[in-house]
Amino acid sequence: MAILKIARMGHPALRRPASPVDDPLAPEIRRLAADMIATMDDAGGTGLAAPQVHVPLRMVVFRVAASRVGDGLGAVPTTVLINPEIIPLDESVETAFEACLSVPGLTGPVARLVHIGYAGWGLDGSRIAREARGFHARVVQHECDHLDGVLYPARMADISALGFVEELRRAAQQGDSA
Repeated sequence: MAILKIARMGHPALRRPASPVDDPLAPEIRRLAADMIATMDDAGGTGLAAPQVHVPLRMVVFRVAASRVGDGLGAVPTTVLINPEIIPLDESVETAFEACLSVPGLTGPVARLVHIGYAGWGLDGSRIAREARGFHARVVQHECDHLDGVLYPARMADISALGFVEELRRAAQQGDSA
């Protein structure tokens, strides 16, 4: 396994749509998945999309800790999702702050669907189909946006709300919402 270089906002690799994976069982896809998981873990992330590591393929990896899932649901284990698709299951949206390994140090509020279905293929060639709510749904939508060349700041209703994590944390501790 190798730690891969993560593209940062402004790099052309993050702006173009990714191509479908032709063979989810290919050894190079398995290697890429292992490298992406190692890279995500090394960077302290929750998810990572192939375009973020300069590979223009429709593949994401993610996991969600039980403490972030809510509703008493268990953790979402490390998942490799190839050629994913998202199916809205409800029109409800929720706005919450997001961060991204390709936009280091910054965070901003993004409205996302609260309840989705998603499907794709696993490394063993099996079909993965799940329902997701809350943070789990947010992570999947965020990672799949990367496959279409979209970073979360483009989804923000008010770009002036984008800020450095440290500054926003400091302002919140001081009770300053300005």
